[in-house]
Order: sequence, then structure tokens, then C-alpha cells
Amino acid sequence: MQTRTSSRTTVGLLFILLASLLSTPSAEAAPLVAPSTVWGHTYAVEASTKVISVPVTQSANLEKRSKFVVNYKNFPDWAKNQVQAAIDLWAANFDSKVQINVDATWGRSSATEVLGSARPDRYYARFAGAPDSSLWYASALANAIVGKDLDLENPEVIIQINSEAEWDLDGLGKPTRNEYDLKSVMFHELAHGLGFLSTSSFLFDRTKGQNVGILEQPTAFDAYLQTIDGNRLIDLPSPSFELGQALTTKLVWSGTEGVIANQGVKPIMYTPSNYDAGSSVSHLDENTFTNSGINEVMTPNLQAGEVFNEPGPILLAMMKDLRNKPSPGLAAGVPSEVLNPQALIADSSAILTFDPPFNSRTTQVSEYIVKNLNTGREKTFTDSPAVITGLKNGTSYIFEIIASNSKGTSPKVMFKAVTPRASWSSKVLDPAAEARSIASASLNGKPVIAYIDSISSTLRLASWSGKVWKTKTIDSDISGKISLCASGKNLKQTLHIFYSDKTNNDLRYATVDGPKISREIVDGNASKVQPYEEIIRVPTASNVSVSNACAITSEGIQVFYRDETQGVLLGAFKNFGGNWNYELVDGDRKTDFRTTGDVAFHLKALVDRNKTYVIYDSVLTINQNRDATSGEIRVATRTSFDPGGWKYRTLESPATDVTIFGYDVEIAKSAKGIMASWFSATVISMPDPTQIRTLNLSTATGVLSTSTSNYGTPNELFSSDLKTLLFNCLGRLCAIDYAKFSKGQSSIVLASSWQSTEPIASAWIKLNKVRYAVAGIKGKLVLLKAA
Repeated sequence: MQTRTSSRTTVGLLFILLASLLSTPSAEAAPLVAPSTVWGHTYAVEASTKVISVPVTQSANLEKRSKFVVNYKNFPDWAKNQVQAAIDLWAANFDSKVQINVDATWGRSSATEVLGSARPDRYYARFAGAPDSSLWYASALANAIVGKDLDLENPEVIIQINSEAEWDLDGLGKPTRNEYDLKSVMFHELAHGLGFLSTSSFLFDRTKGQNVGILEQPTAFDAYLQTIDGNRLIDLPSPSFELGQALTTKLVWSGTEGVIANQGVKPIMYTPSNYDAGSSVSHLDENTFTNSGINEVMTPNLQAGEVFNEPGPILLAMMKDLRNKPSPGLAAGVPSEVLNPQALIADSSAILTFDPPFNSRTTQVSEYIVKNLNTGREKTFTDSPAVITGLKNGTSYIFEIIASNSKGTSPKVMFKAVTPRASWSSKVLDPAAEARSIASASLNGKPVIAYIDSISSTLRLASWSGKVWKTKTIDSDISGKISLCASGKNLKQTLHIFYSDKTNNDLRYATVDGPKISREIVDGNASKVQPYEEIIRVPTASNVSVSNACAITSEGIQVFYRDETQGVLLGAFKNFGGNWNYELVDGDRKTDFRTTGDVAFHLKALVDRNKTYVIYDSVLTINQNRDATSGEIRVATRTSFDPGGWKYRTLESPATDVTIFGYDVEIAKSAKGIMASWFSATVISMPDPTQIRTLNLSTATGVLSTSTSNYGTPNELFSSDLKTLLFNCLGRLCAIDYAKFSKGQSSIVLASSWQSTEPIASAWIKLNKVRYAVAGIKGKLVLLKAA
């Protein structure tokens, strides 16, 4: 953190010199995400007649190649030391620039013989740099490959340790013949969490009267598994009797690195004739590798008294294989037709999205051939989306696509006609700012822009002097959302900035009054978490870094923020020059028109004629993967600082056709009234939204909705001014004209054609009477001139 008096000012970002235009759209798409449901286990077995502790051959002071952070749940201190020893081993052997977060739980296992279990938190496919876009990669492995955290909200590895096992408690690494070594179990389980795990399963199909194997989302691990006749496991039909047979007969590892480490022989996997969930396929063969020394670490069983002090070369080689592209299998027939073709509008181009043929795994599709029927030109792609450039805006185009392999091509499929449209013109304001959160305001008659540079984790403020932009650093070690408000009149205004502490998850507050900058912590830095049931509110130790929104009235300053620890909406307010007072706004009870939903993942605030509006989402139910399955949108209003003066209204609740509302919210004052906006999803589309919904709070009209099907999946982040609502569409920026939307007219236009895998943050300013959207695009802070 900076001191209260420190600030760094950079002068002379000349607007005219930074007027470089952004160029053509990229083909980069957001990665696919899938839940992780299959666990890998370590089973306890009795000691053999001779148990050998594998000696340490590596240096005790190993250089770290990655950083692991463990969130312990109920672990005794002695056990934490053993876990850390296993962590240190993996930190020296797993390459990643991205921090690996591990959720580790100490508790009773449902199966007494299970010592430990682990899985990745999620799987990712089609991310930038994926060795094979058709495969799924464990969270930590995907992050390591792409070089960034694909999910900042969730851990990468989930581990459960059986607290009832006969553990070696002294931690010296010398368990008796009746005790088990926790470090060895933890090291084994971390391998599963990092990607040494098959997602295959085996069950009895009542409709067919036989056992079948299932492998719907093959991982990089699955791609290297082969049957004894050389067929890849992932090329077998799923579900099928054939796949079930493969899971219960001999399988080998085909990865080049693993074969070399095993002296040129394909390592045999553990595939007992009676399928054993959590052990089968996801381990080296017990009989083959028993008594093989350090290579025994990834067999399914751990003997009492057995200790592993380092990873075996076969394990490390197999983990290295996971980062490479597997060799293709043998094509079985020609591909069927491409599925779900969609042609999306772009600037001087078209984005063609599609799904592979249903038999793409068995037919080994090698490429997709797209033909422009207007010109007859063809272009090949290896995956969706296909970006066709060099088109003329305003001209309608039709494309067709076929899938190709070594045996032939699929039937042709046509896309619907698409007409490219020009996006807004752009100018670069800051060429070196990875702006993930942006807020704007008018201060003393001129625009100011606050933004967080995610690379340096600094909060910066850009102010327009009338001729040039001047930037200064407000604070450091910052992340999360920003909210911005101005108080005062004429040319004597003070800027109020609320933002989150990256390390401690506190809610921080800065004021800018001319050259003077003051900073303080509003909440989150107390000694303990205040239970939501307590009526008299004081500061808390909860995580208050997820969302915030400020509002200023004639009485003073208000800020509202989510308590992530307890899932409630908190508030703090004070008179100008006074001290902070604290309140709980919603999420604590069902009486007084409040809710017990998990509230305010997203929220915004607005003041109109001294009336404060706070709009926020409320998650009502979730599934086992912590994804929302139903939710609603709420608004709270009041006309004073009285915590008991809130009035509540549910703007939209789950219905038969639409069940999830949220993803982001927006509230703005337009010429037509107070406009509230949010996204919606159906059971079929979740976790992706499909529509934008808007309600005029100033009238009695109902909720209006619009689909963005011509522009791609809509998603956070919203921003708006009096006329326009900006949002993300397939990783780009699209805009809705409020006036046209309220009349039922075609209202969506393309604001920026650049695609990003992360939501693009934006805000609005007026510069020399011209409206601009400010956005963080491709590592730059950019001004987009509203059309």
C-alpha cells in the first residue's frame, strides 16, 4: 500500500498522439468450462512383509517452480506440516506462473479404507494455447498452460483427507507397520488434482441390460490411454459396451515422455476386471509397479509404513505429456454434419460459431472448410469460432461449412445470412493498462476515469485538463470493483473512490480534493466476523471485496457492499466530515419484504432527487458445482440515512421459461425514467445468459427483453449513460439504445469488435460535448466514440 501522502503523477498523455485505431477482430473465444465430479482416491492396505521407505535423492532446498496456497478446513497443526511437505515437493516439480489454490478438508470419510481423495475444481477446453482444443484440462494445468488464472473466484484443487485413518502423528516420516504417512497420501492426491485423473465412469445401463463405459468430456489424461490393440480410449463410442470393456481390461499410457521414462515400454494402467470408481484407470497398475520404488507413488494403494519422499520419473513424465498435443487416432468413417452453426455480426468480418459433428471423436475431424458463397473462396479452420475477415460492411453474406478427415468430408451446412456492421471508432488513452475495472465521473466540470491496472494491481486516476490527460496512482495492491462518486458544487467538488484491497479483502476508500489524496479502510479490517443476526452493526472481518456501489445525497456519503463471508448486503454511511455508521441492508431474513437469498454478487447504486436506489442480484439455489440454478433481481430504496427506512421490491423472480437473473446489473437515469437492467438465463442455457432485460422503474410498464443472437452470448459487464447501455457480447462490446429498445425497435449495435476471454470493463464520459465509452481492451485503456 502507498502511504497517505504519496502519489505519482504522469503528465502529458497527449490525446492526439494516442489516437491509434484498434484493428481487426481476433478469433480468440472464451474457454469452455465444465464441472469436475470424478475423484481419485488413495486406499489403505496392510503392510507387506517388507516395506521400504523411498529415500530422498533430491536436494532438501528445492527451487520452487510454482506457488501453492492451501485453504485448510479443520486440519490439526501436525497434519498441516505434512501437507506443506507434500506441497513443497510439487512446487519444485510443477511449472506454473499462476498461483495454485488448494481447498483441503480434514474429516471422516464415508469409506474407512479411503485415506484421501482429490479432484480438480473444474475443467477447461478451447482456451488460448490449449495443446488440443477438443480435450479438457484440469484447472491448475489449464492455468499453467495459458499463463493466467481462468477462474479468480474458485480454487484449482479440492482434497479431502480421512481424519479417522491411523496416521503417523509424529511427522518424522517413519510410520510403523500399522500407520500411514500423510505426506505420501497428500502428494499422491495433489497429482490427481493437477490432472492425473480420468473422467471416465462405468455403470449398468438398464435399457441395454449391460455394463457400459462413459467418457463424455475426455481430458488430456484420457487422450493418452490406449487399448492393447492401439485404439485410443477417447475414440471409443460413449456410452457403450465397448468402452466399458476397455475400462476393465488392459490399458496403457501412450505419451512419449511417459514411455521414455519407463525404459521404452508403455506404462500399464490400473484396470481391474471389477471396475473400482476412484481407482480404475486413474492410477498406474498395482501389480506391475509394486516394489518399483519411487514409481509406485501413483498406484492406487498405500501400504501401512510406506513412505514416498519424492515423485517418480514416470509420474513427472506423464505430467509433462499432459502439456503436449496427443497423437491423432484412426478415423472410423467420415464426419457427420457440423452442428449448431451461427453467423455473428462483426466489423468488416463475420464470426462463425459451430459445434463439432456428433461423431467427431470417432471420425477424427482434422479441419473445417468454410466457403463464402458470395465469392466462392474457401478457408480452413481447426476449431470454432471461425473469423472471416475482409468483408464489406452493409453487405449480406452466406457461408457454408463442412468437416473433413482422412476418409472424406461431411454434408454441407449453411449459416444464416450475416451482414457485417461498423463498430465505433476508437482512440487509445493509456497504452499500457490492463484495465479490469473502470468507473467514471464528472469532477469540477471535467471527466475523470478511475481504473485498476490488473498487471500492476494499482488504482489509477486519469483527469482531463482541457487539453491533455493527466494520470496519477491513487493506491496499490488493489483488485475488484471500483465505484466513483462526486460531492460538492460548481468547481469545488471532491471525488470519492471505493475499491478493494487485493491482499486483505478490505473495502478501501480514497478522496481526491484538488492535489490532496486521503485514504482509509471502510470495512473488513475488524478482529472478527460480525454475525448477520446482530442488529447493532459494527465493522466486520468478513471478505468485503466482491462488489461495491457508492451514492451521495445532501446528507452525505453512502457505500453498499457484499459480505462474501455471509452472503449479505452491507452498507456504511456518514455525514460529510463525520464518522462511518454501519448497516445490514438485505440478505438476513424473509420478514419486512427482505430475502434470505445470497445477495449482491453484482450491485449498482443511483441517487435521483435525494432518493437512493440500490439494485442487486439474489441467488436462491445452486447446484453441486456452486453454479446458480435460480435467482431474482431486487431493488432497495430510501430517502434518508435511516437504516430502517429501506423499501424493497423484487423486479423479477424465477419463472417456467426463465429461472436465473443476474450476471450483472445496471441502473441509470434516462430521458424516459430510471432504467434497471440485468441478464437472464434458462435451464437449458445456464450457466450462460441469453437475454438482456430492462424495466423502467418510473412507469408501470412491464419487463422488456431482447435477444443478442446476432451478436453472440451476452454477459457482464454493464455500463450506461443517459442514452446507451453497454454490455459484453461474445467477448466484445455491444450497445443498446434505450429509446429504440423501449419502442421495440432494433436497438443493438457493435461498439467494439475486439474479442477478449475476460469480460471487458467500461464506463462513460463526455469530452468536449462528445460521448465516449471508456473500455479496457487488449491491454489498453481505450476511448470508443458513441455512434
